[in-house]
Amino acid sequence: MAMMAIFFVLVEEMSWFDSHCHLNGFLEKGILEEVLVRASEHKVTRMTAVGTDPDDWSVYRSLAGSYPDRIFYSAGLHPSYVNSEWLTQVTALPQLWTSEPRPIAVGEIGLDYFRLPKNAADAELAMERQRQAFSHQLSFARERNLPVIVHSRNAFEDCLVLIEKSGIDWKKIVFHCFSEGISQVEKLMERGALASFTGILTFRKNDNLREAALRQGLENLMIETDSPYLAPEPIRGKINEPAFLKHLGQFASQLFEVPEDYLAERTFERTCDFYGV
Repeated sequence: MAMMAIFFVLVEEMSWFDSHCHLNGFLEKGILEEVLVRASEHKVTRMTAVGTDPDDWSVYRSLAGSYPDRIFYSAGLHPSYVNSEWLTQVTALPQLWTSEPRPIAVGEIGLDYFRLPKNAADAELAMERQRQAFSHQLSFARERNLPVIVHSRNAFEDCLVLIEKSGIDWKKIVFHCFSEGISQVEKLMERGALASFTGILTFRKNDNLREAALRQGLENLMIETDSPYLAPEPIRGKINEPAFLKHLGQFASQLFEVPEDYLAERTFERTCDFYGV
């Protein structure tokens, strides 16, 4: 009877931390409150709303103030939004750290070579701007000793090079929505960085990604919805939201062959430790 009582306490206290989500779209549609209610119903008690440009930095700052200890936020200039005005935009970042609530990380920042202009000269200009904006924001994070959320798409090696050049502590780095394989995750592990996994971990043809997650290990596992994108099986193709972290968590618990509540506890603690919350 005593052991059964302990089991029920563990289930009751199980909590998930969605380490990376985007909430602005839900707010614009007027459904954010119901999205947050569903998240609570599925034990997602914390989430990081990840800023991508100045338009959502202020939105997420306000949400973090309205939902303290439930919604945290980060701020950074996403590579897809880097243009000729990038320097003015990233120069404004430090102001967000001058008063509460402060961002808990810089990001998401990085490189995205997947969608580039078709013209070769324009593509090279876009990549160079991305590299400059990424380096500038990495320097800011290094100076403040802040965690960094890295977006890397078709640009893994270039990201490694620029992070190394920045001199930032690799333990402050997480590659969000990791979609590479074992060799790449091992490069992160060698340096002390982390990979965070989304619903694509559940997709049928992603055995290499699952092997990478197992190679990194449960002790360093971070999970995220990246909502409203990348809904996991069995709801793939639908609009994703923080509540659906439960599907990813259930899948990951089977992958790692541990109870769901244990995986929730481990990922919750690892995410809190990374963000310093």
